[in-house]
Amino acid sequence: MSRHEGLTRRLLLGGALAGATAATLPFAPAVRAADDGLSGLPARPPTSGPERTHRLTLVAAERDAHILGPGRPASRVWSFARQGEPIFPILRAQVGDRISARLENRLPQHTSIHWHGVRVPNGMDGVPYVTQPPVQPGETFEYGIPLEDTGTYFLHPHCDESGQTGRGLMAILVVEGDAPPGYADSDLVLAVKDWRLADDGTYLPFDTKDGAGRAGTFGTVRGTNGQAGPMRAAVPTGGIVRLRVLNLDPTRILQLGVEGAAAALIATDGHALQPVSLDGLTDGVWRLGPAMRADLLVQAPARAGETLRIMDYGSAEPWLAAELTAAGPRIRQDAFEPRPLYAAQIPRVTDLGAAERLSFTFGASSGADAAAEIAAGLPAGDPLAKVLLDTLCVRDTSLWAINKTPWPAGPNAVLPPPLGTLAAGRPYIAEWINTTPHPHPIHLHGHTFEVLSYSRQAGMPRHLADTVIINPRERVEVAFLAAPGDWMLHCHIVEHLEYGMMGYLRVA
Repeated sequence: MSRHEGLTRRLLLGGALAGATAATLPFAPAVRAADDGLSGLPARPPTSGPERTHRLTLVAAERDAHILGPGRPASRVWSFARQGEPIFPILRAQVGDRISARLENRLPQHTSIHWHGVRVPNGMDGVPYVTQPPVQPGETFEYGIPLEDTGTYFLHPHCDESGQTGRGLMAILVVEGDAPPGYADSDLVLAVKDWRLADDGTYLPFDTKDGAGRAGTFGTVRGTNGQAGPMRAAVPTGGIVRLRVLNLDPTRILQLGVEGAAAALIATDGHALQPVSLDGLTDGVWRLGPAMRADLLVQAPARAGETLRIMDYGSAEPWLAAELTAAGPRIRQDAFEPRPLYAAQIPRVTDLGAAERLSFTFGASSGADAAAEIAAGLPAGDPLAKVLLDTLCVRDTSLWAINKTPWPAGPNAVLPPPLGTLAAGRPYIAEWINTTPHPHPIHLHGHTFEVLSYSRQAGMPRHLADTVIINPRERVEVAFLAAPGDWMLHCHIVEHLEYGMMGYLRVA
């Protein structure tokens, strides 16, 4: 039995206990994240040469895909890829480049593209009715995306996410330039996503009221890179492998571990931190919620034919996410000593004492009373005051809320007032409080924040993120410099955001 296999029951029982007792547990005092996670990282060399513009046409269309495997019934997926290509296209560019992307909508309902984790101008953020009009069937929309930061990101729609991403409408963006020459011998992408499929390849309901009111509705078929089952790949014997892991699932929180090799966490949500041994983390795993990404560095086995395994220990039984097999002659003889990536060039809060403090509580909706509070919507003079949200962007009821204010529900829903008004360029420390018995991965659009402290997760390295898991009855502190625009703040368990745990911050 491996070290991780022995931990599995303890992890599961601990999670069940947390859910059962969260209503009565007091909040623990904040535990400051380790201060050395971001210090001492090497600086990225200046980019050279002219800026390159990648001109893309992303066609959102329906097609067949054999998710269940060869010889099994096909499923009708929605994808930016063409027939016969992987469901999740991988776009690669260099830091300092620019993407000029035309979205063509050939789907039967409106859609958009949110560039998750990428710091974009507000008008390019891809949120229908808030930052852009919805792209109706047969229409197009032009996105201009400057790539100021290296990292691993992804693209997805922002209305009816459970249905559109449930059918596969996502793409992966890798912005290169964060590693010195010869850093890794292999660079792989591992995108984890479950599918809600019946045996005949048709879809089961993407959301359920029971799931929406709890931890979410889980998939029936576990998969990687758009196919059922684990990813399998050959890697150079003894070589250094960089593995970019993306959790594209709408619900599942992964607990990533590695068997058969030493492994280090080298980036969170695309941004470097000092390499952290997975074995040195609590229970030897890194928790990766929906929409979160983690870059791992591993050394392939020293003998050809041997394997290393990427595991998820967050389910009832440990699940194999990837199996990498050493192939060919051994190319490295030296011991595994992971080197750091270049430091992210993210605007950070340098004087925490000067930052203004904010507080947001993520909890259950109080129902009709809370909905009535926002029924009047924005002031008449606001440019978004007359916007009516269509049924793709709201549900028939609210189950969750932020600061007791849910995202609108029901017919004739209007945009609510912002959760807060901030000043552009000003430093903020936000305290995010989870009062529910379920964990919530909270995402702030348009910003990369620094995670300062957790009240229930000891030993966490200080790191940069755009999405962070808040455990039941936990407080998390994050710091950021506010960028101008209207920016969504929400849980990324998709049913939670669709049923109310969503709002926006206005930065003027």
